Amino acid sequence: MKNTTLIDTHIHERTYSSDSNLALEDIVSQAIKMGLDGICITDHDSNSLMETARAYSKATGFLIIVGAEILTHEGDLTVFGVDHLPSEKMNAQEMINLTLNVGGVAISAHPFRQNNRGMGNSIRQVKGLSGLEAFNGSTTIQNNLYAYGLSAELAIPAFGASDAHKIEAVGKYATVFPGRIRDTADFIEAVKSGDTCPAVYTENGYEIINIERIGDVREVRPGKVV
Repeated sequence: MKNTTLIDTHIHERTYSSDSNLALEDIVSQAIKMGLDGICITDHDSNSLMETARAYSKATGFLIIVGAEILTHEGDLTVFGVDHLPSEKMNAQEMINLTLNVGGVAISAHPFRQNNRGMGNSIRQVKGLSGLEAFNGSTTIQNNLYAYGLSAELAIPAFGASDAHKIEAVGKYATVFPGRIRDTADFIEAVKSGDTCPAVYTENGYEIINIERIGDVREVRPGKVV
């Protein structure tokens, strides 16, 4: 079996995302039950959970990465590796440049969601995106397929993520990375490698949506629905 790491790369925790009812402890418990190897907390315009998450990750031995979901003028980006977030709204290209300049990565979140928070075809005009959230658990399948098509057209790595705000949404989609990811630095390097693949949770566990980038193995992780 190929050595991989399965991560839900977009989840909101209630302390700094007012629209979420999820406590960190409950997110981790659910993620473990579903067979995930790790999670990313990406609160709205905040990475203030970082120290709490780091301590809880150490205590539980479960991988917790903290980034942030940043609303730009063109739409949302999830960013990782940016310790000091901007205090004012900026253009997507500015946010991408800021992220790249500090060694981080930026992913377009739910690109075709119809609530003025997806970048949509503005993605065609920016440079430096490390990924595109092709499958988002809080977005319609039709709009996810538009995003998946755009990722293929522009050769931008595709990600899967739940965008969970409620417990039943955690892990609906996730992203498969080759190799083992131990911390944020590993995660950022894995994202930069471009060798990612979205996965969907089914009654049989996780199944890769597109196996071409990950190799010949069809990765299925055991999961238990709660």
